[in-house]
Amino acid sequence: MIKEMKRLDIFKYIGVLSVAVVGLASCNDKLDEVPDNRTEIDTPEKVALLLTSAYPSAVPAVICELSGDNFVDNNVVKPGIHRAAYSLFHEEAYRWKDIKNYGIGEDDTPYAVWEGFYKGIATANHAIEAMEAMSADPAHDATLSHSWGEAHLVRAYLHFVLVNVFAEAYKDSVLSQQDMAIPYVTKPENVVHVDYSQPEFRHSVKETYDLIEKDLLEGINLVDDSKYKVPAYHFNRNAANAFAARFYLYKREYAKCIKYADACLGTNPSSSLRKWASMSTNTIESMLKAYNDEQAACNYLLQTTYSLQDRMLSAIRFVINDGNSAEKVKSSKNAIYGSGPNWSNRLPAYDGKIYRYGENDDGSWLFRVYEYFEYDDKIAGIGWVHIIYQPFTAEETLLCRAEAELYLGQSDKALQDLNAWTKSKLVDTPLTQARINSFYGGDPATNDYVSEINPDKMSPSFKVLTGDDLNILSCILHFRRVETMFEGLRWFDIKRYGIKVHHAYRGERDYNVTHDYLDWNDPRRVLQIPNNVISAGYPSTYREAPTSNETTPMTVVPKLYTTNLQ
Repeated sequence: MIKEMKRLDIFKYIGVLSVAVVGLASCNDKLDEVPDNRTEIDTPEKVALLLTSAYPSAVPAVICELSGDNFVDNNVVKPGIHRAAYSLFHEEAYRWKDIKNYGIGEDDTPYAVWEGFYKGIATANHAIEAMEAMSADPAHDATLSHSWGEAHLVRAYLHFVLVNVFAEAYKDSVLSQQDMAIPYVTKPENVVHVDYSQPEFRHSVKETYDLIEKDLLEGINLVDDSKYKVPAYHFNRNAANAFAARFYLYKREYAKCIKYADACLGTNPSSSLRKWASMSTNTIESMLKAYNDEQAACNYLLQTTYSLQDRMLSAIRFVINDGNSAEKVKSSKNAIYGSGPNWSNRLPAYDGKIYRYGENDDGSWLFRVYEYFEYDDKIAGIGWVHIIYQPFTAEETLLCRAEAELYLGQSDKALQDLNAWTKSKLVDTPLTQARINSFYGGDPATNDYVSEINPDKMSPSFKVLTGDDLNILSCILHFRRVETMFEGLRWFDIKRYGIKVHHAYRGERDYNVTHDYLDWNDPRRVLQIPNNVISAGYPSTYREAPTSNETTPMTVVPKLYTTNLQ
């Protein structure tokens, strides 16, 4: 009995909603009496209201960024310091270990993502079930079709994120049939315990992508922006098309990617891109207000979260750094603080908008991850930390389209889209093939702006680019890395291209530097499912680490730092 109760508690994210919306079957007539009409979802208005809670308040940004190549360990880059990680699980994520040291209620953890996303899926499933009870054909019911579309889009997107975090990247229809994915849940729970490790729920990556596509296509043409009070916080038409563009890019169905990107970008994307020139730099608050403006054409979807990424960066342990070190640590400065094929030093759009904690560019960060604080008690100084993320933007969708165009042999169109991106970032110099070749050519091992990719190893059907096209691809991956910094999407590019990642790290009390390498086929690319879920009986992911870690001694002189926002 104790074991079963524990399993129910751990798996509650899949089938349980808040008490305001759940109407479960009871075991006697007294419990069957409905105390008031708020406990039943029996009108289109209630369904629409229910779906507002389907968008999770968690994101995998922190664990994905720590796993990827955007951050470096400042204890290595600056050997005179001994900084602890803000949270223990940050250290585990950076070392590609199974993440165990976190609390159930802690933000940014694998459990926060798993629980939050499956709660959103459960909400969508309850909404779908309620609509099926109201109409024989909700998709063609004028009062329900919009919510029917939104529910299926939310369900598709949340599974899409989960499978890309906790499973292998999509390879092809054959190889991905062999890779285990995550539970794809389409029905609300109506029993005390559901074993989600059973085959009917545990699908391959290929099967999961098929189910995502089914939900995506079911909903994409049904959402009606006029039904939303604030469309940017829901799956509006642009967000739905941007999601489809990214989905088909990852699946390498490039014509479909372009089709859906065109639906939100059109032939003149410049009008949709962020207006950096008009953004005030007087205060961080004014920049945040402009950046997160729900009326901005570039903000296809906004997501309010409980996230401590800003505080993680202020700890100055895992950082965007200048990369100056005797150690062979590939600089991550290129992400927001570096040159490009047609600009120097940093993007003009970022002038006056990059901040740092500490000295010498330690912990450089773009204002966009600065936190909002919601006070519960101003006198006591307690409350909730929020960060607004942008799951879909015009800029990222533009780069999806450019990549698809490149693979379809339309390098001229890809170059046009890349030019539009740099122009929107206030770069005056035109982007040409010659500039791209000059900047991204050469050996990836010695070029901070080029990553070694292994598409042919990921899948024999993955087209291998060479020459000018390969340099354009390096440009696209660099631009997307800059565009999605702090969002975690770089990790998905690392996985789908088999990009090799090097992490050098030194713990708070370590005097040796450890070098670790994540190759294209390293099983640690699949993040371990939450240890709380494993404890409840769900099968863990195989993630045996290689034994090729290297250590180098380091003479360390302790040094005290003061933390200043500059």
